[in-house]
Amino acid sequence: MVYRRNTAIFLLSVFLFLSFQLFARGRSESVSPHSSGEDSGLDVPGIYGQEEDAPPSGSAGNMENTPPSRGEQVMKALAAAYPEAIGGAEYRDGDWAVRLRGVWYYYAGGRLLTGEFRSRSGEYDPQPFYNYPENLPPWREPSQEDAERFRSMARSRRSTPGKRAQFFFDDLWRSHDRAESYERVKSLRFLGHSVLVHYSILEELSLVEEKILAEAKTSAEVRRWIDSLETLTGWNWRTIADTQSRSFHAYGAAIDLLPRSLGGMETYWLWTAERSPEWWAVPYSRRFHPPEAVIKAFENYGFVWGGKWTFFDTMHFEYRPELLLLGGLSIEAHR
Repeated sequence: MVYRRNTAIFLLSVFLFLSFQLFARGRSESVSPHSSGEDSGLDVPGIYGQEEDAPPSGSAGNMENTPPSRGEQVMKALAAAYPEAIGGAEYRDGDWAVRLRGVWYYYAGGRLLTGEFRSRSGEYDPQPFYNYPENLPPWREPSQEDAERFRSMARSRRSTPGKRAQFFFDDLWRSHDRAESYERVKSLRFLGHSVLVHYSILEELSLVEEKILAEAKTSAEVRRWIDSLETLTGWNWRTIADTQSRSFHAYGAAIDLLPRSLGGMETYWLWTAERSPEWWAVPYSRRFHPPEAVIKAFENYGFVWGGKWTFFDTMHFEYRPELLLLGGLSIEAHR
């Protein structure tokens, strides 16, 4: 299973990297380097286009060498990221789709819906399929327009909590309710702490730990960070704060790593907002970031870091290899 997963990721990541890089040049306005991530409203402008998806390359009516549509990119990234559960992506019934455990899921403007629910797509917000950035972008002081946009987004979260269709990821992780989800998690010893995570990512996290411990042998910064850890939280059946959408913690596919003390630094936008209404204006220098080597260790094995989100969550990592592939990044193969 591990071999199949990484062979598929390697082969398809080559295609995805080349096509996504070409496509991104023409859509740079639609992919924010500060992506919304898990704890977002709808913060990435333009990425969730609701227009009909284009037919596959080479189809009638399509120009030759036309860059792949967003639907094609996303569905092929999902197929590459989870080959044990998903067959290849294909264009069918007017949209890009993947077959997950025998059920066809359609892109549906980023909502990932079965044929039964496609006609009800307006009831759901799109999933945040963004091009995950390789590096944290340089800090830029928010403008007045930025500030008003963030205020509006925060108000909207409270007044009209977003709701994403959870069917696809429920089926992917085989976790449709709290009891079933709990059956899928196992206890893992990670950096000296026990944490509950989904059984299918035990090896990925073990390899992340191996990389971090190797870095600690030559990096005092990494050793201090490991020694400072006090709380690790993985599985937690809950929704994302201020939304009606399932958190990836509910699947055991996310992990929070908190130190004994933040030293006056900020780590989570919602906690910051309780003390400072202008949470978005907190510069990187006042946010608690894990060492760069730790972040890269997680990313190397398919985890995204919440510190790269507009609604920042610097203690948070979640297993989303498809987002790394969408960003044109590579994922290391298991040994």
